[in-house]
Amino acid sequence: MDKSTATQPQLGFFGMCRWAWRQLTTMRVALILLLILALAAIPGSLLPQRIQDPGRVTRFLEDNGAWGQFLDTIQMFDVYSSIWFSSIYLLLMISLVGCVIPRSAQHWKAMRSAPPKAPRRLGRMPGYVAFTSATDSQEFLDTAQTRLRKLGYRTARHGDHVAAERGYLRETGNLVFHISLLVATLTMAIGSLFGYQGQRILIEGDTFTNSLVAYDSFEPGAYYDPDTLPDFRLTLDKFTSAFDADSPGAQFGQPRVFEAEVTTTVDGRSENHTLKVNEPVRVGGTGVYLTGNGYAPEVTVRDATGKVVQSGPTVFVPDGGPGYTSEGVIKVPDAAGTQMGFVGVFLPTATQNDKGELVSSFAELRNPYLVMSGYTGDLGLDSGVPQSVYTLEADSMTQMTDASGEPLVLELGVGQTQQLPNGGSVTFDGVKRYVAVDISQDPTQGLMLVSAICVLLGLGLSLFVPRRRMWVRVADGRVEVAALARGEDPMVERAAKDLAADLRDGGPASAEDSRTSTTGSRIASERD
Repeated sequence: MDKSTATQPQLGFFGMCRWAWRQLTTMRVALILLLILALAAIPGSLLPQRIQDPGRVTRFLEDNGAWGQFLDTIQMFDVYSSIWFSSIYLLLMISLVGCVIPRSAQHWKAMRSAPPKAPRRLGRMPGYVAFTSATDSQEFLDTAQTRLRKLGYRTARHGDHVAAERGYLRETGNLVFHISLLVATLTMAIGSLFGYQGQRILIEGDTFTNSLVAYDSFEPGAYYDPDTLPDFRLTLDKFTSAFDADSPGAQFGQPRVFEAEVTTTVDGRSENHTLKVNEPVRVGGTGVYLTGNGYAPEVTVRDATGKVVQSGPTVFVPDGGPGYTSEGVIKVPDAAGTQMGFVGVFLPTATQNDKGELVSSFAELRNPYLVMSGYTGDLGLDSGVPQSVYTLEADSMTQMTDASGEPLVLELGVGQTQQLPNGGSVTFDGVKRYVAVDISQDPTQGLMLVSAICVLLGLGLSLFVPRRRMWVRVADGRVEVAALARGEDPMVERAAKDLAADLRDGGPASAEDSRTSTTGSRIASERD
């Protein structure tokens, strides 16, 4: 047998499982998973999410073709309910549980145990002071123990020395931080199961009644009963916005004020509120959040017989630019002879750029202008296939043309009317504002607040409370004061000096042997 050949032992299946479990339940992996979860949430803020704005998701898919379909395949428009996000979420919870439970048991045991005895050579400690004293050793140790207790140390007498330790709140804070983080994670999951979230667009003057059919989109939790929706009404009285018109550069046109004046009605009692960004209105145990806004041009369409077949405001969606250029669709299914549809662009402040193109130079209503193209034919509304209100299915339609055979372009200012080739007309009557609101109920918000406070409290304790051990030894009239920090503690040397000075002031002492060790911090260990 060749003795120089070594056979490496095989872990096997169960050995690999134990190794994987130990790695998963380390604090390092828990922090890595927390970072990965934060990174995984980024696409949810950069890309439109189907739960919040299905219309924007539809437009994104139409505008981006194969790229949009690929993103949809990997659930980039349903990030927070995707398989990969949920997997990271579950692994983080398992990791936190595996970290916290063993550490909590160890910390409880450490808090109940006495401070460790002094090592043989205290001079190796990062904080060290030695001096002589003529005071009786036992009396001196009694004094030292009293002083240490006043400083918040737990103390124990061991023959010729006093051992002391403090800073247990540091580890307690660390555990509180991770337990609170775990509770917050579970709270979010529970809230998504027993709460609901819905979206609705309200044009000025509209009233929303909190019922299932009144939502534009509604996402109940797995255990939420929609029949228990709170009974209330919400009316949008007025929406006010202001944009920066004075600052140069990138700040020009930036929003400064978004305020919605709303009236809530619960049990016959009405109250007026101001709804702002990040300042929701609470009504009927439900939160109403302002999430978006835009313009709704008021358009009147008449058919060839002169009958009004469409009248009122239509929501146009901003394209995200600083000028609030908005796009929208007007569908007219009841026109005589043939159905009509219009695809339009709304410009709040219409101007011409260097190329002679119409653009919006500012987000406020300074020169509102509406540009549309018209189509005739089957809108496809009777096919039974759901359609987006923000897009026009023009595959079965014919574009309107002018007298020269060119595609018809309707360019309208407020109050203007333009005739259609079929004998009808389109009138731009005015503009109203609209808001997009998110209406949600989360029964765990109180617990989430407590968890968030505990997270901050635990983090503060773990960062700012030093964990420190100290020893005072008296032998043959020689006093040694030593301090050792568990972790980073730049004040450990000063703590030893201050205690030594305090003890010297309490009785006769000679400073001829006094010194402080500054090199011991590199070789000191936390051994007993």
